[in-house]
Amino acid sequence: MTMRAWLWRVLMAAPFMVLTTIANAAEIKVISTIGVKMALPGIIAEFERTSGHKVTVTYGTAAVLKTDMLEGKIGGDVAVLTGQVIDDLLKEGRLAAGSKVDLAKSGSGFGVKAGTPKPDVSTAQALKQTLLAAKTIGYSPRGATGSVFIGITEKLGIAEQVKPKLLGVSGVVGELIAKGEIEIGVQQIPELMDVAGVEVAGPFPPEFQVITTFSAGLDAKTKEAEAANALIKFLSSPAAAKAYKAKGLDPA
Repeated sequence: MTMRAWLWRVLMAAPFMVLTTIANAAEIKVISTIGVKMALPGIIAEFERTSGHKVTVTYGTAAVLKTDMLEGKIGGDVAVLTGQVIDDLLKEGRLAAGSKVDLAKSGSGFGVKAGTPKPDVSTAQALKQTLLAAKTIGYSPRGATGSVFIGITEKLGIAEQVKPKLLGVSGVVGELIAKGEIEIGVQQIPELMDVAGVEVAGPFPPEFQVITTFSAGLDAKTKEAEAANALIKFLSSPAAAKAYKAKGLDPA
């Protein structure tokens, strides 16, 4: 075969190759906690580039997304939520049995507006004094960190004194910190780090710290199982682990 004939065959075949790629490309819907929002876009962009699949993500707090999924208000192909919520959805049959994969871990802490003095939260006693002195404290009532924080105030014996200062936030606590609308914010440390104008004052004291694991699971009703499983595999790959680490999360 001459070079001209070979090139002609390649050029003639190219449109069919493109059409085949397009035909095989899937649209994957992801339901994700804001706990990994700082790292997920970059990871997904790379997955889209290398796989040809298209991914759309709906973000929210894990607890709210769990309720919405169980009530049928939202659906997708892949869920990226806290490990506990993934377990709950598996028990309910909402996710496919055996599909859970741990992705990353994170601790919780306190954030303040950049440039302001950082309060001492290093010990239980120091944290108690800081919370009593604070004028406003923002937290996510339905988030995992929010529940732990309320428990901390109870253990410190200051729940009633702190209660009038609390401001429940449905989204990203750091955004209100940056605007100066709350003095101290409570959330996952990577989430605080991800907001411009916010500095981390410190993690929860060791005796109160609870490490949250973020996991992925396959929707039991997905029609894109092959592509969705490919995404889950990519989310737990070494390349993804580097992205999690760069955004303050610890790879699982």
